[in-house]
Amino acid sequence: MAYHTREIVKGEIGEFSKIREEFEELEDAYMQSDNILQICELTDLIGAIELYSKNKYNLTLEDLKKFSDKTQESFKDGTR
Repeated sequence: MAYHTREIVKGEIGEFSKIREEFEELEDAYMQSDNILQICELTDLIGAIELYSKNKYNLTLEDLKKFSDKTQESFKDGTR
């Protein structure tokens, strides 16, 4: 194991399993208190989410971001 302290099952690109893999790698980086590795895993997680949403729902990262922005606004103004 090069970066991670535990065995993490590899996921399939474009599938939910890849999101799980990247999240578990992020979690491991967090437990190690390795900020640089956390940043790397966050970007990998974004990529996994992007490919999954494209593969399953034909949505882009921009589409997801637009809805995320709406959700954040509703939290700020207390309507959610």
